[in-house]
Formats: sequence, structure tokens, C-alpha cells
Amino acid sequence: MEILPCGAEALLVECDSLVDALALDAVMIPTALPGVIEMVPAARSVLIHFDPTRTSADFVAAQVRRLSTTATGVEPASRVVEIDLAYDGPDLAAVAQLLGVDREEVIARHTATDWRCGFVGFAPGFPYLVGGSDLLRVPRHAEPRVSVPAGSVALAGEYCGIYPRTSPGGWQLIGTTRAPLWDLTRTEPALITPGARVRFVPVQT
Repeated sequence: MEILPCGAEALLVECDSLVDALALDAVMIPTALPGVIEMVPAARSVLIHFDPTRTSADFVAAQVRRLSTTATGVEPASRVVEIDLAYDGPDLAAVAQLLGVDREEVIARHTATDWRCGFVGFAPGFPYLVGGSDLLRVPRHAEPRVSVPAGSVALAGEYCGIYPRTSPGGWQLIGTTRAPLWDLTRTEPALITPGARVRFVPVQT
């Protein structure tokens, strides 16, 4: 673990893995360190935003080091989000070909996976889901699409993602969902937050 300054009001804690980042986030949340405004976990890091008028970078860093010793093996509390998914994506056949299987096997592997949200980024509400086996790893497109429809579910490398709104994108599109990924009228606008477990339920188009 390495703790780096990130401007005058934040620290970036670099962790060895996603599991370590989520575990550190999990032990720090209930601690509610004075002066800490927000924590943002990512793939292998946690960004800690603090108020320099109420605390200091040295104090926060010391508390992070102390708490990190208790984070090993901690399983973050997580809720399960079920996403209805129509496997009708334009890249489904190409993904099957890349993996050397048929479309039904891609669907079976994808629905059997217990996905977990590692972090949210790229666009508001876009979850980066991890946990898929190497049997689902496919490359990004060499040239991104100019427009990917909202609700598209896609694969790229070790990740599965869901586009919350129409945007450019280079991932392999395998299906679509009507689930509202981002809604500002909710207390928590993002449907899927870091640490949440995600299960895909196949539906007919």
C-alpha cells in the first residue's frame, strides 16, 4: 500500500488489488474520520477527500495505515442487484467467435457469473463489474463506436459494463437492459455502487 498526495485536499491510497481497495473502504466508512468528506474506491485505489481546515493529510494518512491493518480479509457488505438483460447485442456473435464457443455458451457463462462492482466511472452510473472468468475476456474494438445506446451491456478485458446513457464506446456489446442506471430523483442516483453484487437475468426481447 502506498499513500500519495493528490492536491491539497485529498490523498490517493494505492492498494495491491480491488479486494484490498474495497476492504479498506469498508473499514473506513464506519470509522467516520473527522474532516473526511468523501472516499472514492476504484480498481486498485481509494481516493480520500478531506477538509484541510478540520484535519490534516498526515493525520488522515496515519489513520489509513492504522485501519489498513484491520482490513485484511474483510468482506465488504454488499447488496445484490438483479439486472434483466436481453442478449441481443450486435457483438454477441463476434464475442462467441472470439471465445470459440456458441452464443448460448456466452450467455450461460455471463449469467452464471457473480459480478461485483469494483468502481463507477467513465459516465455517471457506469459500473465496472469484475469477477468474470478468463473464459469471458475479450478485447475492446480497435475503433470505438461513435454512439452506443443507453442500456447496452458490454465486455472488455476483465470488465463487464453497462452504459447508463448514449455515448461513444469501444466495448463488445452483448445485450441491452431497461434498468435505470442513473436517476437523480433517487437518494443514491447510481443503481449499482462500488461493492454491490450484480446478477444478470436473461429475458426475451
